[in-house]
Amino acid sequence: QVQLVESGGGLVQAGGSLRLSCAASGTIFSVDGMEWYRQGPEKQRELVARIASGVGTNYVDSVKGRFTISRNNAENAVYVQMNSLKPDDTGTYYCHLGGVTTSGVVFHEWGQGTLVTVSS
Repeated sequence: QVQLVESGGGLVQAGGSLRLSCAASGTIFSVDGMEWYRQGPEKQRELVARIASGVGTNYVDSVKGRFTISRNNAENAVYVQMNSLKPDDTGTYYCHLGGVTTSGVVFHEWGQGTLVTVSS
């Protein structure tokens, strides 16, 4: 069984920064892609950033140049550094990891979500 725990959300003024963390635990053999999604008020959940098992990264256009995703493979953790935050960045942020357990079972797990509120 694999579980994800997120941390790092909070209230910040526009222009400020936050760093979100997501750590996976359990019977993990390997982790492939790691992603951060967000869901703003009355909005659909959207993919914000993705980091592959190597070093390739992808970002939604609205956060390019402001957000940086990174990972620590030894700790099965993914992070997103969010700078120059805007009110439109407000929402609940979810991490998502895909991989394989020690039993050879493919998993796709979501974090519990962490709220980011950016005030103007």
